[in-house]
Amino acid sequence: MRKFLFWSMPPLYILAGIYHFINPDFYNNLMPSWIPFHFPLIYISVIIEFLLGVLLIPKPTRIFSAYMIILMLIVFFFLIHIPMTIVFYQDHNPHLWIAIVRLPIQFYLIWWAMKYTKKRP
Repeated sequence: MRKFLFWSMPPLYILAGIYHFINPDFYNNLMPSWIPFHFPLIYISVIIEFLLGVLLIPKPTRIFSAYMIILMLIVFFFLIHIPMTIVFYQDHNPHLWIAIVRLPIQFYLIWWAMKYTKKRP
C-alpha cells in the first residue's frame, strides 16, 4: 500500500495537468472574477502540474519537485483557494461546496508531497 501511495502521486499531477488542458472551461468557471487572465493562468498551471508530476519520477529531481509542489499548494491555498471560498460565499456561488472541499484537501496534498522530500533507499 505504501508503494502504491508513493507512486500514485506523479500520475495525479500529470493527469491533473492534462485535465486542465482538456477541460479548461471547468476551471474557468471555478475561478473568481477578481483573478485576471483566467485561461493563460489555467494553461500555466497545466505546464507546472504536468512537469512537477513528471519530475517526481526520477530520483535526482524527486525532492526538488516535491518541494515545488508544496510551494505551489501553499501559494494556491492562500492566494486562490481561501479568497475564492470567501468570494463564492459572498456571491452565493453554486460552486461554493467545491471551494470548501478543496481547503482541507490542500493540507493532505501538502502532507503527501512531504513524503517525497525524504531520501528513499
